[in-house]
Amino acid sequence: MKGRVYQINKKPETPGERGLPKEYVKESYITFKGLEGDFNRYRHEKKNDNPDKALLLIPLETLSELNREGWPIMPGHLGENLTTYGIHYDNFEPGKKYKVGEAEIQISIACDPCTNLYLLPYVGKEKGHLFLKTLRARRGWYARVLNEGKVNVADYIEELL
Repeated sequence: MKGRVYQINKKPETPGERGLPKEYVKESYITFKGLEGDFNRYRHEKKNDNPDKALLLIPLETLSELNREGWPIMPGHLGENLTTYGIHYDNFEPGKKYKVGEAEIQISIACDPCTNLYLLPYVGKEKGHLFLKTLRARRGWYARVLNEGKVNVADYIEELL
């Protein structure tokens, strides 16, 4: 199965802020800890930089579904590092390995929606519970990094057998 990197998203450490929304970059370097220059306070402080949560991926197709349901989500809004294209959400699953640009990753666990998403201007506390319910089983996939390497927008994401 082959897809592409639609967008690369990261956010530098900003005092008092969470790791979303992330901003678009054309290229980055994937390290064993995640994207170089990206900081996720939750992953760092609560999960002790767990290598199983080094990267977060979500398909553009999932964001498009959510847009059709009335949520104006853009790539990077959910805190994902890689917005993918061409591989459906259900095709990612724990244990599957992929080559992404020069790097190799392994899907480790589905990401559960959290209340940090209430910070998005179109969610807030009023719609937060509904938004989290809407995102169940569609929040994205965490991956561990097996081999570091450079990644660019439009690079292939190729399943390794």
